[in-house]
Amino acid sequence: MQIEYAKVSALGDRQDNQDRAAVVISDEAALMLVFDGMGGHSDGAQAAETGLKVVRELFVAAAQPIFDPQGFLYMALSKAHDEVVRLGSEVAVDFRPRATCAICLVQEGGAYWAHIGDSRIYQVRDGAVLSRSRDHSHVEVLIQEGAISEEEALDHPMRNFVECCIGGDAPVPDMSITNRKVLESGDVVLACSDGLWSGLSDEDMAEIGAPGENNLVDNLKALSMKALNVNSPYSDNTSGTAIRWLGA
Repeated sequence: MQIEYAKVSALGDRQDNQDRAAVVISDEAALMLVFDGMGGHSDGAQAAETGLKVVRELFVAAAQPIFDPQGFLYMALSKAHDEVVRLGSEVAVDFRPRATCAICLVQEGGAYWAHIGDSRIYQVRDGAVLSRSRDHSHVEVLIQEGAISEEEALDHPMRNFVECCIGGDAPVPDMSITNRKVLESGDVVLACSDGLWSGLSDEDMAEIGAPGENNLVDNLKALSMKALNVNSPYSDNTSGTAIRWLGA
């Protein structure tokens, strides 16, 4: 498996960084993880840290390539949710640790995505966004219903209202898990918190796949700086992980 990978996590205009991000690599598979602790709830950073730790450990312990990728992603996020719920078991429900997340498993020339909340995953090919995840958010529902446009969603007053997350209530939250997405040589997959994609267009996000002298690390750093500048002086924690598929 030939890949190039990168990670970034910036504080932004916040007091602390509640995002957690990682790329875990083996000979047969790679896992991208982004967890975004919800700042309106106590211990958002702990929720993100715990969620990432659970999923990473399950991946490392699993035989690879993963036999049932979609089943693995569902199981891993369910266990991450259970562990974050446990963190807040003695706390009133409104104050329990919570996080959104986006994870992507890459193996055997394909990618499998899973996300909860408004952390996103993008697939970029030939300088354009080929596809992206759809947020579990109020404004995304309005977009899908045709009530507002993508442009109107950017400054909608409820743009930060997330409809599901890990942690909080005990039932497993809604999660979106894709079928296998075929990767072609040069494709880039990006998982990121809302601090990275907020304020940026699909054309901006596609810059992660720019060819030429800049490598993926440089591209991801440049994209995060653009997000921080666009959202200044109110930028959020800005985190992302990326993999460029180069072939088997």
